Amino acid sequence: MKSITINGSQRESVGKKATKALRNAGQVPCVLYGGDKPVHFSAPELAFSKLVYTPDAHTVVIALENGDTYNAVMQDIQFHPVTDKILHIDFYQLFEDKEITMDIPVHVIGTSRGVLNGGVLRKNKRKLRVKALPANLPDFIEADITPLRIGSKLYITALENEAYKFLHPDNTVVCQVRRSRAAMNVSDEDEEEDDAAETPAAEAQE
Repeated sequence: MKSITINGSQRESVGKKATKALRNAGQVPCVLYGGDKPVHFSAPELAFSKLVYTPDAHTVVIALENGDTYNAVMQDIQFHPVTDKILHIDFYQLFEDKEITMDIPVHVIGTSRGVLNGGVLRKNKRKLRVKALPANLPDFIEADITPLRIGSKLYITALENEAYKFLHPDNTVVCQVRRSRAAMNVSDEDEEEDDAAETPAAEAQE
C-alpha cells in the first residue's frame, strides 16, 4: 500500500486554548494511538490534502521534529460543520506483527453482459472493511463484473483473498446489475443467445 509522509511537531500542551491557537495558525491537532502512550502532535492542514481528499487508501509515516517516526493509519477525522476545515485527526500506530482494520476502496473491472444489454450497474459498496497485517493491506480491491447479467449480484464471497479477511457478512452485495426501462424487453434467453453467438464453432461442439 502507498504511504504518505506527514511532517509534524509534538504538542507540549493539549488544552483548549493551545488547540485553538494551533487551528488559528493553520495547524491541525492530532493524536496517535496504539503505542505505549498517546502521542499528541500537529501538522499544517495542507499536509493532509493527499490523505484526506482522495478515494484511495494510504498508510502514513508520521515524522516529528524531534526525530521520532511512526507508521500509522488514519482512524478518525473531524471537520468544522460550516467551513469544512479539518479540526482534528486520530491515527493508529502500525506494527508489522499486529493486524489492523481498514476501509479499502473497491475498483470495478470487466464488462458486464447485463450492462451491455441495457442494465444499470449499482455499486452497493464503494469501500470494504478488511483486517490484515500492514504488509498485506491492498491499495484497492478488484470486483470483476464480467459474469453479471441483468438481475445478478456480486457477493463479497467472490472477492475472498488469503492475504486479508473481510469484516462483512457473506451475503454482502458489492455490486449488482439492475433492470432498467431500456432493458425491459431483454430476457435471459436473449443474453444466452448473445453468448452463443460469440462462441467459436469448434468450442461450441465440445
